[in-house]
Amino acid sequence: MRHARGRRPGGVFGSIVGVVGELLITAGVFLGLFVVWQLWWTDVQAERIHTQVLAELEWPDPPKVEADEGPAVASEHRGKPPVMDEPAEGTVFGQLYVPRWGADYVSPIAQGIDKATILDRLGIGHYPGTAMPGDLGNFATAGHRTTYGKPYHLVADLTEGDPLVVRTAKTWYVYRVTEHEIVYPNQVEVVSPVPGLEPGAPVPELTQRLMTMTACHPMYSAAQRYIVHGELDYWAPVDEGTPAELLDAGVEIQAAGDQDLTGVR
Repeated sequence: MRHARGRRPGGVFGSIVGVVGELLITAGVFLGLFVVWQLWWTDVQAERIHTQVLAELEWPDPPKVEADEGPAVASEHRGKPPVMDEPAEGTVFGQLYVPRWGADYVSPIAQGIDKATILDRLGIGHYPGTAMPGDLGNFATAGHRTTYGKPYHLVADLTEGDPLVVRTAKTWYVYRVTEHEIVYPNQVEVVSPVPGLEPGAPVPELTQRLMTMTACHPMYSAAQRYIVHGELDYWAPVDEGTPAELLDAGVEIQAAGDQDLTGVR
């Protein structure tokens, strides 16, 4: 009597399942590595670039009080502030300090909002054509909430009245948070000279000096935008001192040469 030859259970189907399983495992490994790169390594790279960019700004240091060498407190000016001209694309022209986000938080502000060249590398971007810091209208900015240094990671934690301190080479501008809103990407009126003004509508006489922060919402998604609006409280020349809001929060304004290029923010 002849006996049937032994066969592997499942035959061809089992082999296919095995191959597919191995491919799925390999894909899972690559996906995991991509997530690590996206959520961690892009932050490391971007923060090193931000630190270097800040270190290379040849800006004067705020003065100190001679008696104890502590920082001088800047006076609050509420008249018409000085306003710089809009710079060329990619130019780093400002810094943002947000005391609520910690004494060590500072991010460069560059001209433009191109993702690859500005937001992924230089930090916060300024919407071209919107107001410059201190000017009438809306100083509108964009920043990542996750990855690439995530300068606006904690944007939803801001509360009404929180200071948003913008520095240019010679001037401090202290804005205060006024409101939050969540919008869809096509609602570009949030960065209009008067937030809420529909595109193409006549622009009324501008009377407010505003700031807008835009970031993706919810976390890890670009389905909507998280918006924070602020209004200028006062300005101060850098050569007079440092805003009290920064000193009270323990923020130290370092000279360019004092920055550690090997560290991260």
